[in-house]
Amino acid sequence: MLALHVPIENSIKTNLVCIDDYEKYSQKTLSKCVYEFFAEGSGQQETLKSNTNAFKKYKIRPRYLCNVAHRNLKIKILGKDISMPIGVAPTAMQKLAHPNGETAIARATQELNTIYIMSIYSTTSIEDVVKAAPHGRKWLQLFIFSDRKINEDVITNAERNGFEAIVVTCDFPVLGIRLASARNKLYLPQHLQLGVLKKYMEQQKMDDIRVISDPSAQWNDIKWLKTITKLPIVAKGILSAEDAILAIEAGVSAIIVSNHGGRQLDSLPTTIEVLPEIVQAVGDKVEVYIDCGFRDGTDVYKAIALGAKMVFVGRPAIWGLAHSGTEGVKNVLNILRNELDIALAISGCCSLDEITPEKVVHESYYSKL
Repeated sequence: MLALHVPIENSIKTNLVCIDDYEKYSQKTLSKCVYEFFAEGSGQQETLKSNTNAFKKYKIRPRYLCNVAHRNLKIKILGKDISMPIGVAPTAMQKLAHPNGETAIARATQELNTIYIMSIYSTTSIEDVVKAAPHGRKWLQLFIFSDRKINEDVITNAERNGFEAIVVTCDFPVLGIRLASARNKLYLPQHLQLGVLKKYMEQQKMDDIRVISDPSAQWNDIKWLKTITKLPIVAKGILSAEDAILAIEAGVSAIIVSNHGGRQLDSLPTTIEVLPEIVQAVGDKVEVYIDCGFRDGTDVYKAIALGAKMVFVGRPAIWGLAHSGTEGVKNVLNILRNELDIALAISGCCSLDEITPEKVVHESYYSKL
């Protein structure tokens, strides 16, 4: 049985003021194999490291004396209002980080009026997440499964329970090489189950959930999904203009620029570097979102300037969850929100619409001497 938490003094819990603080707390309190499961990347982890470091290559060009006394971070995503352009990305097996797992994150995003993308590898059922956060904005992430009947069943259940979109992960034909997981041989404790997929594994007598993802999947399968649901389809894992165009042709309503948090293939570009190419290719045809490597509100600012409408964070939400469940997730999201709000004010913006492309430049812009 895994020891998921190590008790610490409450006094330490009050001194966490940024995302890095929450990660350091999680590294100390989660068991080594659980922490590394959430933190690791694929291969030599160069993409993982680059995801966060790439933001340093972009600089904010501020304007001053602009009357920024009243600021607004609200935005419409897929036609509905949310409080800020920061939501929670899908992350597998969240009860490894905290006993309340997915329900804690769903409550946090409901209370903050933002979006929670629930992973198909959830350790909580769809019904229990809805019971915990009946009014929250919830999307469901899934793959194109080898057994298409699973797609039909899961999507029908998501529709029945009020989920608002289906997020299809496109960059998972097979599992990437993850060295820490291979060494640690992490397993689910007996008291935890895969809440959404458990029954399908039992029906097909599967020991390894990874074989459910279909390596033969193609863009026509996205078109097929459009025939079995009226929910908007969001394509996650787009890293090229070519795939962005194919996603639009397949009928998606939005794209998430993502390299799977650096967990699938090493030596991929970072999402902030790829973002302008995809935004230019897409134009105003669909909404463009982004994830991977966001650790500060200024990172969010830069992504918005470069054309993203929404940012999703994965590991930061897990670090908040590991700290104190729903409150920890809210704290992490509020830290990012406050950092973004301060960046708006000091750079001369009152709303997200004012974070225009000229507000952020590559560092080479200043290398002219």
